[in-house]
Amino acid sequence: MKILVCISKTPDTTAKIAFVEGNTKFDENGVQWIINPYDEWYALVRAIELKEKDPNVIIHLVTVGTVESEPIIRKALALGGDEAFRVNSNSTDSFVVAEQIAAIAKEGAYDLILTGKETIDYNSAAIGSMLSALLDYSFVSLANHLEITGNTATVKREIEGGEETCEVNLPVIISCQKGMAEQRIPNMRGIMAARTKPLKVVEPNASNASTSINEFSLPPVKSGVKLIDADKMDQLVELLKEEAKVI
Repeated sequence: MKILVCISKTPDTTAKIAFVEGNTKFDENGVQWIINPYDEWYALVRAIELKEKDPNVIIHLVTVGTVESEPIIRKALALGGDEAFRVNSNSTDSFVVAEQIAAIAKEGAYDLILTGKETIDYNSAAIGSMLSALLDYSFVSLANHLEITGNTATVKREIEGGEETCEVNLPVIISCQKGMAEQRIPNMRGIMAARTKPLKVVEPNASNASTSINEFSLPPVKSGVKLIDADKMDQLVELLKEEAKVI
């Protein structure tokens, strides 16, 4: 079985967020970059677990990004990927990104494509469904459990008030969320091996962006917390009514 795992580069969750050029561009100065957690902890690690059960499984990685993305994809190789592709594009348009990944997927004829449920920077959650349309593959979103038996994938995901279990024939695209797998840390052997694993740079196919960024804005600064003594219930009620306007 051949698995393709989609990898994105995102700012560390503790990064200070700021914008430049009239709030049209993210300020990357001093930012620590990481593998998008949903891609790493759930999609990639589940692929590695499947390979541990069946050594014949092949794991390929794909990212759409510039040369600055290579340390991220190398870390993914250190965790357990066999080979990686970097499409040399810095587009922020989801459809353009999906088209580039689809081109890699068509050439590789993968049985299973795994993505994180979303990236933690843009939160669009669009790539999986777009890939499904471009490749004409089945798609299951927001999965938290995956088992493969022969040519059938059994996928579980949370729904309102319960859990849904799906059975779908391969090939299939699955977006992964919490519960799919547990986070892993690369060991020294994996880090050393990643240096020699193939990382192929591919020039992007011609594609027209359908979206553009007009402006970024930060959320309003939260006001401070007001502490009210337990014996001053009248004051608390007054504040809830007149200031917070929740009663």
